[in-house]
Amino acid sequence: MKYIVTINGKNYEVEVEKGQATIVKTTETAEKAYVSQPVAASAASAAPAQPAAAAQPPAPVVSGDGNPIKSPMPGVILEVRVTAGATVKKGDILFILEAMKMENEIVAPENGVVSAVSIAKGTSVSTGDVLALLKA
Repeated sequence: MKYIVTINGKNYEVEVEKGQATIVKTTETAEKAYVSQPVAASAASAAPAQPAAAAQPPAPVVSGDGNPIKSPMPGVILEVRVTAGATVKKGDILFILEAMKMENEIVAPENGVVSAVSIAKGTSVSTGDVLALLKA
């Protein structure tokens, strides 16, 4: 079976047979999408197309005093353990971030007071998104 997979603005035509995948052709595309679609399929095996997932809104921009605490990797916030105004010590756990099926602890890099928290439980974050501001 042949599929067209679009990754980082390039279309890859891939042929899959007996557990082996072979790239047949690569072309440039105008839009960047991350959806794979079958090139040809029989009427009996064709599945209905699923709508693309809605785009996540960008993380809110935080303003105020303090050093930004940024997400080290993309993922989903499972737990927020601090609020604005909380006093924290170096190494205190501020957030639990799920990435690649692992729970990662985001800790305070220094002693200080949390001046702002920009995310909530369930928020999807990207690498470098500001999670909170910490005033030393």
